[in-house]
Order: sequence, then C-alpha cells, then structure tokens
Amino acid sequence: MKRFFDTELETFRSDLVLMGETAVRQVRQVLEALIESDVNLAQQVVTADDELDQLELKIDEEAIRYMSLRSPVATELRLVIVGMKASHDLERVGDEATNIARRIPRLTAEPPLKPYVDLPKMAAIAVEMLRDALDCFLQVDAEKALAVCQRDKDVDEINRQLYRELSSYMIERPETTSRALELMFISKSIERIADHASNIAEEMIYLAKGEDIRHTEHTRNPSAR
Repeated sequence: MKRFFDTELETFRSDLVLMGETAVRQVRQVLEALIESDVNLAQQVVTADDELDQLELKIDEEAIRYMSLRSPVATELRLVIVGMKASHDLERVGDEATNIARRIPRLTAEPPLKPYVDLPKMAAIAVEMLRDALDCFLQVDAEKALAVCQRDKDVDEINRQLYRELSSYMIERPETTSRALELMFISKSIERIADHASNIAEEMIYLAKGEDIRHTEHTRNPSAR
C-alpha cells in the first residue's frame, strides 16, 4: 500500500516538472518574439513570469512541510533538497526570459543589425539542456545529466563569438552601438539560461549518486569520470 507521503513526493515532483515545462515555454516564446519582432508576445512573456514565481513558492512550501513533518530518509531528503535548488534555477530562467522580453521593444524600434542566427542556435541548445536536465530528474539518469553539463561549453563559445562580432560592429559602425549592446545583453541572458540548466543537471547527479560535482572537472572534462 502506498504511503500518504509517497503521494506528497509525487505531487512535489509533478510541480517541479510543471515549473520546468513552463520555463522552457517561456524561453521558446521569447525567442519567437525576438525573431518575429513581436512586441505583444514579448509582453506575454513578461506577464507570465508570475506563474514561475508562484510555482517556486509552492515547491518551497511543500519541501519545508515535508521535511518538518515526515522525517525523510536520506534518499527522500536528497530529492526534496534537489527539487528546491532546481526550482530556484528555473525561476531564474524565467527572469532571464523576462529580461530578454523587455529588450525586444527597443530592438524593434530600429532596423535589425544582423540576421538572427547565433541567438536562436544558442537558445536551442539551452532549451535542449533544460529539457534533458528535467528528464534526468524523472529518470534519475546521472550519465545523461553529466552530458547536459558538458554541453554548456558550446553555448559559452557561441556567446564569445557573438560578442567579438558585435564588438566589431560597434567599432566600425558606431551608430549600431545601442542595438549591438542590446544583442549582447540578450546573448548573455541565454548563456545564463544554459548555466541554470547545467546547475539543475549537477543537482540531478547528486540526486542519483549522492555525489556533489560542483566546481570539479567532471562537468567540464568527460575523462574525469
């Protein structure tokens, strides 16, 4: 017979997955708004950020109640702690999507500086990292989580490349400075989204193996396993 607090943990898991799906949707929508110069869709992203904030509060409340009342064993305690940390990263993903959305009206007021190629490519990797990290939570798959962490360097490299290109624009054509800076800030926000996905994946490794790999070579070097 299933214990009552097993059901509580299932609710906790479901809320975290819902929060992850909401964060992924926010990132996808804000990139669509950017590419299509859709100010209305950008505003929808800003407004929907409250949904993630409320989910984070709900998950924290569920976690604290569970730890206070159920005296969880080690594996259950890891699940609750990891879930709380992951929800914080997901809330920050929503914040970064909102930051991007708020820059879109300023960008649409002027002609595009360049075709949007690098930013969608970065965002696609970041979204895939988020989805895979959430899958690791459901599957308790440490190997897949480690692969998520290692993809972060691909986003970092595109971000650096875009910074170099935009810096050249500003030097050679000073009138493009404001647009270039907006794109730099957007690129940085996407890079941070990938960082949050990597953080979540690191927590999933801790959930699966009880091993804290933060600030180690494991996340950067596959041979360090």
